[in-house]
Amino acid sequence: MNAFLHRRLALSALLGATLLAAVGCGSMYTLTSEVATYGEWPADRKGGSYAIERLPSQKNSDKRDAIEGAARVALEKAGFTPAADAKAADFVVSIGARSTLTEYSPWEDPLWRHWRSNWRFGPPNRMFYGPFTLRERAYEREVAVLVRERSSGQPVYEARASSDGLSVGDEKVFGAMFQAALSDFPQTKDKPHLVSVTVER
Repeated sequence: MNAFLHRRLALSALLGATLLAAVGCGSMYTLTSEVATYGEWPADRKGGSYAIERLPSQKNSDKRDAIEGAARVALEKAGFTPAADAKAADFVVSIGARSTLTEYSPWEDPLWRHWRSNWRFGPPNRMFYGPFTLRERAYEREVAVLVRERSSGQPVYEARASSDGLSVGDEKVFGAMFQAALSDFPQTKDKPHLVSVTVER
């Protein structure tokens, strides 16, 4: 085998390994949310059984089941367990989720606008992407969790998380945000702080 062919095979193997690594890494990403939590949860008390309560305006939502499923995973990671009978649950949980589209005016000063990875350089057949291009629109996503004692109706814990991105979000995105929102439980931190959660694509 001549030296030229040997170098070509070695380069091909290296590029193949790099591509496989990139594909593997691309299957997960980190979502960072701004979180604030409130309440007076007793330090020695753990999460008990819960039932999710829907408001009248939430009962006919087509996507409600998916959002509640995402919230349930986060609640159970925080130490709560689903009640076999909603009327006997220790806690009643209300959840909310929304995504708001923000569009930017073409006349808006670029200094104040958000950025995303989309600029490129190089010849057309070898284009590289960099991290600083203006984006025209973004979605502001928010989730909220309110935990009340079923017997008294007293609110005992409230958590909120927000993030923004280029997509409206799905149950995986909202699931990560619910996990971020409940990451402080049972402690509270009313000062907004950042929490990162790994999300599978």
